[in-house]
Amino acid sequence: MSKRGTGMLWVALAGLFGVAGSAAAFQVNVPGTSNLWLAGMPDGTDAGNGDTAPGQSPILVNLAQFGGASALRFSAFGFVTNGGGGSPVGPDGDDPTSHDAGAQFGKSSLTAPLNGLIAVFLDDSDPTLGGTPGDLDFSTLISRQFSSLSPLLKQTFFIGDGLDGSNQAQTFFIPAGATRLYLGTMDGFEWNNNEGSFDVTIEVPAAPGMAIGVGVALVAARRRR
Repeated sequence: MSKRGTGMLWVALAGLFGVAGSAAAFQVNVPGTSNLWLAGMPDGTDAGNGDTAPGQSPILVNLAQFGGASALRFSAFGFVTNGGGGSPVGPDGDDPTSHDAGAQFGKSSLTAPLNGLIAVFLDDSDPTLGGTPGDLDFSTLISRQFSSLSPLLKQTFFIGDGLDGSNQAQTFFIPAGATRLYLGTMDGFEWNNNEGSFDVTIEVPAAPGMAIGVGVALVAARRRR
């Protein structure tokens, strides 16, 4: 293959990666005061214990920017302190706790490490309408070392640092109909006196087989030179 042909191949491959990467690498900061159960709720909503929207609302991520992706991956860094008096902990959190109010505003309850990074998927409708999904429990180490997770709409779930027990990126499948993702931190009650934050990067996993296809193309190109 001529140099011009090789250059054109690299441009084509870059285009492929551009398609895969165009919906990736979205970054957001999640304060420790982000009460996930206020997700999708209007300003003035009172979650109890001094938490109200929008002051303690979780962080909204519009899923449209991920180009119809079916799954996401997360990486998170930083520290959050509970109640202004605890020790700072990373996104994997500390001792497990449960949401004191249980299911709230249409979203399931959750058991997960205190201060850990958590999330919920919603569609465009009022989350208080319709049924509430069952609760998830991430109280054990093994329950947090999954390779993939498929939460339901309005079902709160644990993310942590986004890595499984082998330090491989975990995959989170987006439920059908989801248009919004909300990120928060785990607490039992009263998020308003928490401190710190997590820097979170959200990415779309590479399409299966893309790396293999690219590798085959490169080998073929080299053989034709």
